[in-house]
Amino acid sequence: MSKRVLLCDDEIQIIRAAEFKIKRAGYDVAIAADGQEGWEMIQQQRPDIVVTDCQMPHLDGLGLVKKIRANPETADIPVLMLTAKGYELDQEYLFETLKILELVAKPFSPRELLKSVEQALQEQDTTDPVHT
Repeated sequence: MSKRVLLCDDEIQIIRAAEFKIKRAGYDVAIAADGQEGWEMIQQQRPDIVVTDCQMPHLDGLGLVKKIRANPETADIPVLMLTAKGYELDQEYLFETLKILELVAKPFSPRELLKSVEQALQEQDTTDPVHT
């Protein structure tokens, strides 16, 4: 069964490029246009990893990650965050408190994003008690 990747971003051209690259690598990809839609999708079918933009309408990426971490059923989902260059974020808060694995600067290479997704999923597999 292929791993499920949830992509959350309100910029359709960015999300479509990432979706194309990740699907071609054999992953099941779901798309949400904002954090609220992403949260609803997570509750319906848990993804193996979430890639979310930081700035989105309705519920931003930080709000989405807070919801993910606050719920025991989703708290361990790996998260990568997309952010526009120059957008200042408290990295200690992101990495230590919200457990975001990586910040990916926009514009990004879909190939590099795929590498980050694959690395995060490999690390998850090696730390998952079922696989040890």
